[in-house]
Amino acid sequence: MSPDLPRVTPSVTAELVEALSPRLRKRLDAGVAKLAARPAVQDGDTVRIAVDDDTDLEMHAPGGVVTGTDAIRCGCLLAPDCLHRAAAACAAPVADRAPAADAVTESAPSDKDAPWEAEAAADTATAEQRTAAQALYAAAAIVLDAGTDGAGAVLQAELLRAAHTARLAGLPRASAEAVSVVTAVRAARSADPAYRLADLVGAHRDVLGIAHRLPHATGADLARLRGTARQPYRPDGSLRLYGLFSEPVLTATGYAGAVTWTADTEGRLQTVSDVAPGGPGRATGAADRAVRIGDTALTHRELSRAGLAVSGATISPTGRLGAGAGVRAVRASGVTWHDEPLARLWAVPVAQQVARALDGGHDLLFLDVTLTGTARGTTGDCLLADCDGLTLRLTTGHDNPALPYRDNLRLLAAARGSRLRIIARLAPGPLPRALLLATQHPGDPTARTDLGLDRLQHADLPARTTPPLPAVTPTVDEAPLHLLRRRVHQAVSGGRRVLAFPGSGAADSARLRRLGLATAGDLLDDLHDAAADRSRDAFGRLLPADTDRFARAWLAAAVYTDEVERSLCAAAWTATGQTAPAFR
Repeated sequence: MSPDLPRVTPSVTAELVEALSPRLRKRLDAGVAKLAARPAVQDGDTVRIAVDDDTDLEMHAPGGVVTGTDAIRCGCLLAPDCLHRAAAACAAPVADRAPAADAVTESAPSDKDAPWEAEAAADTATAEQRTAAQALYAAAAIVLDAGTDGAGAVLQAELLRAAHTARLAGLPRASAEAVSVVTAVRAARSADPAYRLADLVGAHRDVLGIAHRLPHATGADLARLRGTARQPYRPDGSLRLYGLFSEPVLTATGYAGAVTWTADTEGRLQTVSDVAPGGPGRATGAADRAVRIGDTALTHRELSRAGLAVSGATISPTGRLGAGAGVRAVRASGVTWHDEPLARLWAVPVAQQVARALDGGHDLLFLDVTLTGTARGTTGDCLLADCDGLTLRLTTGHDNPALPYRDNLRLLAAARGSRLRIIARLAPGPLPRALLLATQHPGDPTARTDLGLDRLQHADLPARTTPPLPAVTPTVDEAPLHLLRRRVHQAVSGGRRVLAFPGSGAADSARLRRLGLATAGDLLDDLHDAAADRSRDAFGRLLPADTDRFARAWLAAAVYTDEVERSLCAAAWTATGQTAPAFR
């Protein structure tokens, strides 16, 4: 996937790939790799790619998005039936919606629009929606069966076609999840350093789960599964807002920008966002752009420390503030995190904050911690902190090296013993873990630092008057859920074939049952059996694999793992002063 190319809608990619002959389809992956390495030059709304010394390919993208097959033109002799047009579409980032849709929304899209409860058009899914969901499930199951190594451009195009059909049928949430799968698969195949296997596993779980449940869902559950393409904004009168912090946004689907979190006088959280197509440069620069509310000239960085008085406010169910023509806003004074009304956010018990996040509320945690050291984990180094007797692991809010999260975390590791008020995002897991987003300034209790936008310096650290606390890495006995989680992740990465060896999971299944996780053991056995199930015809030839059975077995294991981890997470955050159960 080349970030220098304009985004291409799923329908365009699917149509161009489908038009290729079987011979050209076999060469498509090689063509994508070759074209992605060629130089691209942007001239207004047109991007030109030098296919070779004598041939150029043009992509016309008004608003940064290619919305039709005729917008990709090639100068080779075989055009328009050549391989280059399809290769260019497959090498470009996926656009999850057209520019016209972006123009009418009051705030730019993120990786996925959160579902909201609204009046459903019908109590049950329509026939068109059920058909679209079944097609999406089948396409996603084939991609899962092949794994990232085997899911080439042709399989990706089939999933994009199913995603486009789902969007047309009124299933924007399922469509967005399918696009996320394709984007993550392309990142994996291109060795993109931003690729995370856990993100791809989550996207696979969501798209298969939604497509599986939707045909049988009714009422509010159906509305959540359908999702919404646009956030509805409702009038909310006049608001007095106080800035909390700003964070950069850098999504896998090609959007970047900044989001500023604010709180009103009642402690309700609202966000002001500036997210649009772009890369790391836009994510770091958006903080110095003026917020798009009323006529205020405040930037996101300034709003995070100041306040706003808003009249005619509109707000979405997820807390986004609208920027309609009737909204008026002027700058107002802010308060520190230790003053009301912001201080009441830290007064909520930690266990209650975690329960709210796990139950579908916002996932921000407002904590008072004491830094105690560092620890090395499977996902990298983390900062250890004591939170009311609970050992908390703090990690970076985003792994992209263009953002200062990691550098700031390393610097904070030298401030052991410091008592800080922080804002973090819950990271569900069997151990208390959170993504550190903002912190009280180590040297000034009245100031704050947005760790994704600001850079701490050694001079910001307080002078030591006492020896630093020793770094302690706690040893915790965990439930061996990783035995099932590992297989779930391996299936996504390597496909069905990596789990197809007979008896490869027997010992793990026995260990899970011995330690009381009998359901996990049964799911692991079922997953291996489904992977190894290959029937033969009367002549001894292997029949096509049953991708539906394997997808169902994998989905059951993935959902079980996710739910158990959420339960363990809730238990871990309430285990202050308690001894964790021992697992061997």
